[in-house]
Amino acid sequence: GVAGCCAKTTTAPLDRVKILLQAHNHHYRHLGVFSTLCAVPKKEGYLGLYKGNGAMMIRIFPYGAIQFMAFDQYKKVIKKQLGISGHVHRLMAGSMAGITAVICTYPLDMVRVRLAFQVKGEHKYMGIIHAFKMIYTKEGGFSGFYRGLMPTVVGMAPYAGFSFFTFGTLKSIGLAQAPNLLGRPSLDNPDVLVLKTHVNLLCGGIAGAIAQTISYPLDVTRRRMQLGAVLPDSEKCLTMVQTLKYVYQQHGIRRGLYRGLSLNYIRCIPSQAVAFTTYELMKQVLHLN
Repeated sequence: GVAGCCAKTTTAPLDRVKILLQAHNHHYRHLGVFSTLCAVPKKEGYLGLYKGNGAMMIRIFPYGAIQFMAFDQYKKVIKKQLGISGHVHRLMAGSMAGITAVICTYPLDMVRVRLAFQVKGEHKYMGIIHAFKMIYTKEGGFSGFYRGLMPTVVGMAPYAGFSFFTFGTLKSIGLAQAPNLLGRPSLDNPDVLVLKTHVNLLCGGIAGAIAQTISYPLDVTRRRMQLGAVLPDSEKCLTMVQTLKYVYQQHGIRRGLYRGLSLNYIRCIPSQAVAFTTYELMKQVLHLN
């Protein structure tokens, strides 16, 4: 949970800008990544960069906790029950852990996106609880909270899978090939080797970059579907396939399906680096090695 919160707070301003660009908010649609980063504080103050971050923290603590815990549990089950080991069990366990965490915390993500998409002076939702009430009453009860779940699950499987797989593989190869150069004894158990902090950050960053590239078009699809009634073209984005086709036809690959990807690298690489590094550190602090 702590690892998730640290990672997301680090990159919260970039998250807000990404949502504004992905769904072509009319105030910022003509701008690029860096010009939007400059424009948001001018229009909405510096706290505007952290809009929706309260809902993000409420979501990300259980999300991070469930994901990391589920990954460890699934890894054991896959090894014991299925007899699959090597690097493949990391990919499978990571995918399953990501899907589990997403399903458990999806309504909070929905509310966070709605709050982050709002611009000062045009508020439809007054806060987290008001957004929950409005979505529930105006968008079909509980099903309204799960709009866009399918592309999220489909996108999360490769994202979380490749993220855990890349980090775990780089870690095990690094500690096996160059233990003295890349590793050091764990703070809570000198018999266990862990990566040095700067190596941890590097491995986490590489894992984030690879995972993000593979799953990004589905992330764009998910955001469009989550925003739903807020967007003028929502009736053309009712299903995952419809949304993918619509974004591709209207905006193409670079300006549609991969719009905001450069920002996502800047956002995701440090986010994953901080997440994995904090997780490894918290394991030592809580004597889990």
